[in-house]
Amino acid sequence: MKAAIYKKRGSAKSLELIDIDTPSPKQGEVLIKTLAASVNPLDWRMKAHRPGVDVAGEVVSVGSGVTRFHRGDAVFGAGKGSFAEYVCARESKLAAKPDNISFEEAACVPIAGLTALQGLRDKGKLAPGQKVLINGAAGGVGTFAVQIAKAFGAEVTGVCSARNMEMVRSLGAALLVDYAQQDFTHQTRLYDLLLDNVGNRRLSALRSVLSPCGRCVLAGAPKQAGLGTLLLRVLQAATLSCFLRQTFVFFIAQMRSQDLESLCALMRSGSIRPIIDRQYSLSNAREAIAYVEEGHARAKVIIAPD
Repeated sequence: MKAAIYKKRGSAKSLELIDIDTPSPKQGEVLIKTLAASVNPLDWRMKAHRPGVDVAGEVVSVGSGVTRFHRGDAVFGAGKGSFAEYVCARESKLAAKPDNISFEEAACVPIAGLTALQGLRDKGKLAPGQKVLINGAAGGVGTFAVQIAKAFGAEVTGVCSARNMEMVRSLGAALLVDYAQQDFTHQTRLYDLLLDNVGNRRLSALRSVLSPCGRCVLAGAPKQAGLGTLLLRVLQAATLSCFLRQTFVFFIAQMRSQDLESLCALMRSGSIRPIIDRQYSLSNAREAIAYVEEGHARAKVIIAPD
């Protein structure tokens, strides 16, 4: 099968499409024919041997112990090395694709959708009637977060560029902040919950727009941030939460099939819909990753078979 592989660790230019053996599903795994995958920051931050996590496609075969899926089923979820014609994935990290969305749309959902859902619902303790601020509202996580917060009954303010304002408004944002014209941390309006997908403001600045008992969920980091910077931010968040009524939480989404099912329910009802910026062929995976790394993408970028 064809698969995208980094020939040299840490070098985006070394990504090549090569022929490798088609994998066989192990116990608890499903072999999927990849019909779509999507690009995430992990794919360009880590530059690992086999990029790609999000996947949507058809089940080709199943390993021993698999009971939920059968050959021919349409599924989506997480499979390591999904920028390939076939990929194996754990049954526990997959869900059946809703009939009302395409494979391309389904591939947008796993990491970005789960980050938004778990960040708002689990870490943010989102409740109806709350005021929610989403920094990076036009990105992959942000476009899902705006819709999920609106579906949960919150009043949403989205921070994005001027060119993305109409899109973010159409997804359910009641108020908008153009980051090129206004620093969102300088406004007088206070929020019950802030979902920060960008990480471009100090925690002390984020505090200024939180209500006295507000919660800030840190789900993103600047492109240039190294491991040391990230660890320091995590430590600062934990320290502030110990001494303040405000809460700061840094988290990474967990791939759980039950949460994928929750997103499926929201998609089936029409409460959320995946947004696609661009689509690339598998042979142009390098260009797709570069486009996202440059920071020009909004919502999700898709990679599909040639």
